Amino acid sequence: MNIGPNDALLVVDVQNDFCPGGNAAVEDGDAVARKMSDVALNFRSRDGRVFATQDWHPTTHKSFAENGGIWPAHCVRGTEGAAFHNELKLPVGASIIRKGQEAQTDAYSGFDGTTLETHLERLEVKRLFVGGLSTEYAVQHTVYDALQKGYSAFVITDAVSAVNANPDDDQRALDSMLSSGAKPITTTELLED
Repeated sequence: MNIGPNDALLVVDVQNDFCPGGNAAVEDGDAVARKMSDVALNFRSRDGRVFATQDWHPTTHKSFAENGGIWPAHCVRGTEGAAFHNELKLPVGASIIRKGQEAQTDAYSGFDGTTLETHLERLEVKRLFVGGLSTEYAVQHTVYDALQKGYSAFVITDAVSAVNANPDDDQRALDSMLSSGAKPITTTELLED
């Protein structure tokens, strides 16, 4: 695929707490980290823009079970759990977008309460390529917001992984994103010149 300066890769929440061994792990988090690393480095070498979202929660975040939410405490700012997976290699110049910093806001989407849209507008980005963790939460919400804001959105289907609290949540989320206007793409297709 032809990639250029009007294209942006969004690496969504590839953090230790969402990978095996983390507090809110998904099964294939390690594999997603490796794939997104390859894509990010290749994307930047072709003049594409690279952004990585990072949950960055206070200890009082409303989503935590101890605070009345549905999730175990995860991605608490400044902790090892909030750090990017050690196999995720981001290129020089990648922009980090921290989300979920307000205790009373869920902020699944990379656009929610962040400067992401401002950066994309300034760079005149038209197409967004989204992969990361997890399919039915942060990835899906980010894709919905991208579409709503008028971007052409692609889901990197082999570089996402789901919580799957219910069987087939991942497939339902993918079907919903595609029926909403997102386009599917694989890492192989994306890396082809």
